[in-house]
Amino acid sequence: MLRTLLLVAVLASAALAGETTRTETVGLRFAVPAAWTRVPASSEVRAAQWRLPRATGDAEDGEAILFFFGAGKGGGAAENLERWYGQYTPADGRPARDAAVVTKRTVHALRVTSVDLAGAYRATPPSAPKPGFRLLAAVIEGPGGPWFLKVFGPAATVAAAKDGFEAVLASLEAHR
Repeated sequence: MLRTLLLVAVLASAALAGETTRTETVGLRFAVPAAWTRVPASSEVRAAQWRLPRATGDAEDGEAILFFFGAGKGGGAAENLERWYGQYTPADGRPARDAAVVTKRTVHALRVTSVDLAGAYRATPPSAPKPGFRLLAAVIEGPGGPWFLKVFGPAATVAAAKDGFEAVLASLEAHR
């Protein structure tokens, strides 16, 4: 009975995320949704980058980026959460820190702190705010890290990518 329940749980999570492609880079292994299209990284600190297909009615695609600045570099969870809060202004006027949903978990001995935040997005360097955007991001801490995964774009596009983002986090493993 327990074996059957475990099998059902594993199959259900795979179904939620859809088909995936196993990949590895900069000391991490993980599974990425097949719907995410790998694109060339636009800078040295972007270890991997994907285009997320836009949802119906959205004006642009979303992006998923895995950042790696080097072992021990890039700051911890608290510093990165603060930086991400500064990039978003929630539509309801609350401070981003109050509107954000922060989750902490351990995945295969990696400490993962993730955030879900919606609002007007201001890119770095500063540009005109883009209303109706959403961010799913994670700081992944462990030997050889930290790593930073960001999924962002129009809110409906990112909502459609949420299960895939969670599946990536659930699949994380450090490797050498």
